[in-house]
Amino acid sequence: MSKFILFIIILAAVTGIVGFWYSQKNVYSKDIIKLEILEPTEAELGAEIEYIVKYKNNGKIRVEDPELIFEYPEHTILKQGESLRQRFGSEYLGDAIYPGDERNFYFSGRLLGEEGEAKIARAWLSYRPKNLKARYESKTTFTTIIKKVPLVLEFDLSTKIQPEKEFRFQLNYFSNVEYLLSDLRCILEYPSNFEFLEAAPVPTFEEEAEKAEWEIPYLNPAEGGRLEISGRFHAEIGEKRTFNAQLGIWQEGEFILLKEAVKGVSISRPSLYISQQINGNPKYIASAGDRLHYEIFFKNIGEEPLIDMFLVAKLDSRAFDFQTLKSTQGEFELGDSSIIWDKRQVSKLRFLDAHEEGKVEFWINLKEDWDFVGSEDKNLVLRNKIILNKVREEFLTKVNSKLEVEQRCYFEDEIFGNSGLIPPKYGETTTYTVIWQAKNFYNPVKNVKIKAILPKEVKPTGKIFPEDSRITFDSQSREMVWKINEIEPGEGILTDKRTCAFQIVLTPAHNQKGEPALLINQAKILGRDEWTEEILEALASSTDTTLPDDQTISWEMGIVR
Repeated sequence: MSKFILFIIILAAVTGIVGFWYSQKNVYSKDIIKLEILEPTEAELGAEIEYIVKYKNNGKIRVEDPELIFEYPEHTILKQGESLRQRFGSEYLGDAIYPGDERNFYFSGRLLGEEGEAKIARAWLSYRPKNLKARYESKTTFTTIIKKVPLVLEFDLSTKIQPEKEFRFQLNYFSNVEYLLSDLRCILEYPSNFEFLEAAPVPTFEEEAEKAEWEIPYLNPAEGGRLEISGRFHAEIGEKRTFNAQLGIWQEGEFILLKEAVKGVSISRPSLYISQQINGNPKYIASAGDRLHYEIFFKNIGEEPLIDMFLVAKLDSRAFDFQTLKSTQGEFELGDSSIIWDKRQVSKLRFLDAHEEGKVEFWINLKEDWDFVGSEDKNLVLRNKIILNKVREEFLTKVNSKLEVEQRCYFEDEIFGNSGLIPPKYGETTTYTVIWQAKNFYNPVKNVKIKAILPKEVKPTGKIFPEDSRITFDSQSREMVWKINEIEPGEGILTDKRTCAFQIVLTPAHNQKGEPALLINQAKILGRDEWTEEILEALASSTDTTLPDDQTISWEMGIVR
């Protein structure tokens, strides 16, 4: 072997040894940069939590061009404008992280999810060690368990249901979350052979078979609500069915489940059939001030006699005037909401043979009005919960809303500025202002209008306020009509009354001298109650030139000269 070749071999070996030593000297471990997330391992739904992202350079070499990325768990509620993925470059972190440097970053949000769900936060820190071109990355994760979901979702539903008979049940929800929840949805999945009849409130969506969905725009802390559903089963005796309800939030097309409730029922053969009539009508719709005659019928539809029974009727509604409760056989205390009948007063409760029927009855008034407090008065029902020999039934009676109309006339007003003679004079003209105001109490009412007939001596001038009010006048029928369309519950009680004004002109006739002249006949308000589907109406008194609402006009000033 020539000396030249030997020299090349020795040089290559030395170069390899030096290169290996140099590379080993410059190996950099990403473990030198410590990155961690600190936060409680358990959290409550909706409670604000704070993640602390911490890094420290434990090495002897500075790292350059750092970039930190933090990613919240999916479905975290953040402040407006923030995103789930947060990035911080060197403009925020500085150009380098020196040996011994340590820094904390804070990220706050509210976790959404169901009880027991694991929510994972992630963080990445990338950088380039000094004198190296390669970038390194340290990463970490942190898992928080949603330990508690302070939401209540539960069925109020009997476990035994009779086939082919309409029944009602409730789905109750309540929030103890320390945060206002918005854009909630409640989804009810009902079993096969269940016929969904109606619900209050009406479902927002019912496009799929065996499913209904309700919107719940807001749910404040310590507040809740109730869904009322009615239907019937077309199933055989002994079959079992399951209802499933889910409460959650839709976010970007994805449903985030927060709470779930499941209730199983069995289809059973009844031994008693219970029915109810009010004022002789099984589908009576009540109105404020009504006198109600309740008749409760019970029939033995089994094959064996029933003995020694008792019957309880428990009334529930703010509309009842319990001081007016009367019953010839039932026992109750004045002002109480429950009535009890037993075998001592009713012979059919002592012994009810197969296919026999008995009856009890009572009377009670509804209040003329009650303070409107908001959502609990909307779509109001009268509840009568009946217990007979372990059979439970609940009857709901819808209550109409209540419309009111006010009609006032003025000479002195600041709307149009009236003119003419006071007292009015035969053959001369005087203008007046008519003000109509509408008020609605309990349920949404649509197709609302107010109308009144003008005497032949009176006609409108065409001036109305507000100018966009839909007021018309029929010269043949002489009827003034104001079309309002829709009035929400509590309008005129919790909010300002719906108001419009129009001007009329009076030219008294010869036969009206020496007496007040009629300016406008009774005003009538009409509308269709969206809850009960009944047509509602109310009246306001007619008004003449004595103008009882205008304090500047005395009675004598209203006599036509």
